[in-house]
Formats: sequence, C-alpha cells, structure tokens
Amino acid sequence: MAEALLQAEGLVKHYPAGRSGLGRGRAVVRAVDGVSFEILPGETFGIVGESGCGKSTLGRLLLRFEPPTAGRVLYEGRDVCGFDARRLKAFRREAQIIYQDPYSSLNPRRRVGELIAEPLEIHGIGGPGERRERVAALLGEVGLRPEHARRFPHEFSGGQRQRIVIARALALQPRFIVADEPVSALDVSIQAQVINLLRELQERFRLTYAFISHDLGLVEYLADRVGVMYLGRLVEVAPCAAICADPLHPYTEALWSAAPMPDPAARRRRILLAGDVPSPIRPPPGCAFHPRCREAFDRCREEAPPLREVTPGRRVACHNR
Repeated sequence: MAEALLQAEGLVKHYPAGRSGLGRGRAVVRAVDGVSFEILPGETFGIVGESGCGKSTLGRLLLRFEPPTAGRVLYEGRDVCGFDARRLKAFRREAQIIYQDPYSSLNPRRRVGELIAEPLEIHGIGGPGERRERVAALLGEVGLRPEHARRFPHEFSGGQRQRIVIARALALQPRFIVADEPVSALDVSIQAQVINLLRELQERFRLTYAFISHDLGLVEYLADRVGVMYLGRLVEVAPCAAICADPLHPYTEALWSAAPMPDPAARRRRILLAGDVPSPIRPPPGCAFHPRCREAFDRCREEAPPLREVTPGRRVACHNR
C-alpha cells in the first residue's frame, strides 16, 4: 500500500454541554470519539453516516479548523496539531475545504473575482495582474467565464455559486480537499454536473479528497474507499466496491439497503432500524449501535468492539464479524 498522505490517529472531539445534574459534573457531547484511518495520495475517501454522526466535525479536525480533544492528524507524517503559525499557514496552501452551502460561504458584499483572489492575497502570491489572470483561469477550469469575476454571488444560481467555491478552493493549488456535503444544497440535475466536475478536477490536478456525504449513491460513484460513521465512531472501513457488494457491519447493511437504486426493476431487501439514534451526550455502553441492532447479544451491551481488520484492507467494529 502507498504511504498515506493524511492519517487520523485516535481523533476525539468533545464539546461541553452544561451540567449533567445530580452533582456528576459537566456533560459533554461526544461528537468524534476515537477515529483512526488513512487517506492515500490521489484517492477519494468517502465518509458516510446519518445526520449528527460527527462527519462534518471530523472534516474540520482533519484541517485543524478546531483542535482535537485527543488524538492527532498526520499530514505526510507531520503532526498538524503541533504546527506553529508559520507551518499552519503553509499547510493551508496544501489543504482546502468545499462547504455544503455555497451561498453562506461567499461574502455577498464582495465580487467573485475578489473572493477567488483572496487566498492568493493572504499568501502573497503574485501581483494584481497575475492574480486577475489566475482568477480568470480558475473560472474557466470550473466552467464559468472570465467576465463572471465582476459579478456578486447573488447574481448566480446555486450550482454556479458552488463552482465559484470550488474555484476558490483550487486557488492555492492544494493537494488535499475536504468536500463537506458539497452538493446536498443543489438540485439533483445540478448535483451530477458538480460531481463530474470534481472527478475531472481530481484527475487533472491529482487531488486527494475526503468526501463527506449522507448520499450513498454519490459515495458509490465517487469514492475509492469508504469509512462508515455511527455516533462519532467508525464502524466499517473498506474499498467502496466491497462495501456496496457485501456490507459487513449491520449498520452499514441497513444504510445500503435504504439507498435508492437507479434501476426501477431492481429490488433490494430493506432493513428497518428500530428506535432512534442515541444521544451523543449519553451513548449506550458497549457497542453504541446495539440498541438498534437485530444481531446484538450480551457482549455487545457490555464491550465496545474495536475496529479490527477482518480481511486485507477491510476493517469492521462488530463482535459478530
């Protein structure tokens, strides 16, 4: 296996949630609770799970937008969490993000050309003329025209605004991009265009993606490997083709059974999960999924399963596997 571009080692992120009552101290939200994986150069690593499972928090930790409560992130073997201001600024050139909502991530008072050129100004790259040329080239890369640089974000459709966000993410020629639900706010017809654009840009610029989504169809189309999250933890990590063909963890199996199929004649056995997702403030003992799992037994209620390798390149956190 190639050497990892980025690694997460035991990442934990807890947020204070007020007093827990009865003198038991301050409660915490366990948003990310001991996550470890690696992302190889040039691949797309999909991160999937239900809303509230910690996917977006994990993405922010990978880019050190927030400090972890515990654990570390390694970029080319260097601990991102230990970077000083100078090295962190250099890391920002290498690693960028595409946000979920393109409108809220663009300053409505600034023209598109200024927004795309802003990273170049912050890092002192080129003069005014060179930056204008770079902005025009970036707009062309994402399917827009150079004259669009003079417009404001509200003059564009949602799909065009997301293309602008992508152009800004590419401005510093990064190697690694976290795409946090990048098409969930767009119409389905536009989603396909943006996803295909991301694939084209990955091939053209040799990009590495962490693709965060709850849409399993998109993940199946775009990702090379997938990490499935449940209540702040990874429950399965495997090549995308293997997970789609034969999900091992009961939660992964239920997720895939609920995904729409493009062939209306095809049939898939639907697995309905009982109950609701437990609170991240008071996760259940043992395996966090056991209250909803049809295969749970006594050990599941008492002991949390580790994420262990069951076949080469495939890891699952389940006592039954």
